[in-house]
Order: sequence, then structure tokens, then C-alpha cells
Amino acid sequence: MINLYNTHIENLSIHRVGNKSRNEALFLSDQPYNLNDELVPLLKEYFFKSFRDKEENYYQFAHDVDLEYNEMYQMVTQIFTDPSSVHEVSKKITQHLFEQSNHPHIKNGEVYVAYLSHLSIDNTVVDAVGIFKSELQTDFLQFEEKGTNLEMILKQGINLSKLDKGCLVFNHKKEEGYKILTVDSNRYDARYWLEHFLSVDAFEDENFITKKYLKFCQGFAKDVVFPAEDKKEEVMFMNRSVNYFAKNDQFEESNFLNEVLDNPDLIPEFKSYKVDKGEKYSIEDVTSFPIANSAVSDARKSIKNVINLDTHIQIKLDFINPESAEKFVEKGWDEEKQMYYYLVYFNKEQKS
Repeated sequence: MINLYNTHIENLSIHRVGNKSRNEALFLSDQPYNLNDELVPLLKEYFFKSFRDKEENYYQFAHDVDLEYNEMYQMVTQIFTDPSSVHEVSKKITQHLFEQSNHPHIKNGEVYVAYLSHLSIDNTVVDAVGIFKSELQTDFLQFEEKGTNLEMILKQGINLSKLDKGCLVFNHKKEEGYKILTVDSNRYDARYWLEHFLSVDAFEDENFITKKYLKFCQGFAKDVVFPAEDKKEEVMFMNRSVNYFAKNDQFEESNFLNEVLDNPDLIPEFKSYKVDKGEKYSIEDVTSFPIANSAVSDARKSIKNVINLDTHIQIKLDFINPESAEKFVEKGWDEEKQMYYYLVYFNKEQKS
């Protein structure tokens, strides 16, 4: 969990990177940018808004041979070791980005390298290095008085409501490759930012594992529970699963299965499905782990508690306690109509 509310921009360097394949230039500023009180709040909103609005999926610097060979890891470590070196290292970072900018789709743009303080991550206050890139320019109008007329002047500039690319490297978990958050609004060059420039892998902490295990449960619900039972049981299984995660601090697979699977015949089906699909979800060897509450909250928002019927009717099971559906929703078969039906019990209708 991060908190950027008290973040302070200690130092900011601005450079421009072109596309090598189009023979566009690289421009490196001699000095860091002199921030003023008018710009700071605008830049903080521009840099950080995208990170506040998105799901927290962490990454870490990685390398096939050894972490020390990752260039970005080395440069960021130099900054954390000696913050006064940030401007000189920012030039190396921009040069490194320029070397990766050799695909025709990659756009030129401004690169901002900031040394940041007073960020909170995992309830720990740390410093961070922010690397941001603006690519797309927007048309805007300026107006100028000329004699007795008001003239329109068409200009181009950066839209401060949307960051094109960015990453926050927290001075946290250095041995694992630091914890990193990244955003990329322009997906036409997805490998360029994550793989070629940053060279990162997913950070496999409790947040990562919790999300992956719940995604695996969704796959099991769709592929096994629904065909074996029905749509109601698929929804019920996922609600019981999320509730298990919500009320426990530690995940234990045997306890989980006994609590969420009403039909004991599905337990061996679950284990077999895990053998087949576990690697896909990176949980093949996972049987216990600490549960991340933030990941559970995100999962609850994404799970659809809706039964769609071929008669163009939807039944929404809107509940926190899954026992509600057990008590008040029944499924049956009508011999006369040769159709299934759902019977729903209630005391009174509620105003919408």
C-alpha cells in the first residue's frame, strides 16, 4: 500500500529523448530544473495521479544472470547511495532510454528524473526515484490582444491530466531489486518501457500471490464449478473464496478447500486443476502465504455476482455474506414448461 500525499520533489532533471531509428537527437540539460512554488503542485499531480488511480502491481529489477548486471538497478542504487549525484545519473538514465528507442513506433518526448522523499510504502517512509516520460502533445489556444481585436494563437503542449509513461522506484527491498510501480498509457510499444528500458519482473510478494491465487480461483469457478454445478454455485464459490481471504490473515489451502467447497467431490478436481493450470498463475507450489488485504478488496470489485439467463433476465446476487443466496435463492426444474427456474424469497421490495 502506498501513500504519496506528503511526497516532496527534492530534485528534478528534464531531458529530451528522440527516436534513434529516425535519427532524432538526444538533448541532455546541463543543470537540474529550478522548481518554483507555482509548478510543484501541478507537477506532483501530473506525475502521481496515474499511480493513485491504478491497481498496485509491483515490479522489481531483474537479470537472467545476476541483478548487479541490470543497468537501471545500478544507476538507481547510485542515486540512493549518493542523492547529490541524481542529475548526472539522470543523464545516464536518459541515454539508456535513448538506446532502447530504436523502433519506428516509439515516440520522442521529454524525460523527467526526480529524486523524491517522504513516500510511504508498506507502512514505511522511504525515498524514491521517479522517471517519467511525456510523449503526446495536445493542441491548445492562447489569446492575445492586438489593437482592438482578440487574436487566437494555436500552440502545442503537454496535457497535464495524463502521464504517458512513468515509474516509481522505492528505496525498499533493495536485495530483491527494489519495489517498483509503473504506468504506461500508450500500449503501442509495451515491451519498450517494461522489458527493454526497465528490465523488470513482477514482484512476488503477498500482494502478487493473493491476486494470482484469486485469479486462479476464478478460472476454477468458470472451468470446473460452473459445468459441474451451475452459475449460482460458480458465483457462490467465488463469494465464499473472497470472504475466506477477507477474514483470514494467513492462507492455508487445506482449510480453504474445506471451507469454500460445499461439494467434497470438487476437492480432487481443484487439486487436479492446480496441477494443470498452477504454473500459468504462478501458484503451482503455493499452499500457504500471508494474505494482502488490498488485493482482496481489488478482487471483490472485479468479481461479477450476476447470473445471466437466456430469457434476457439477470439475477444479481448482491451480498457480502454468501449464506444469503443459500437461504433465499433456489433453483428447480418445471416439468410442464420444460425449463429451469430460480425461486427468490424476500420480505419486501426495496426502493432503488
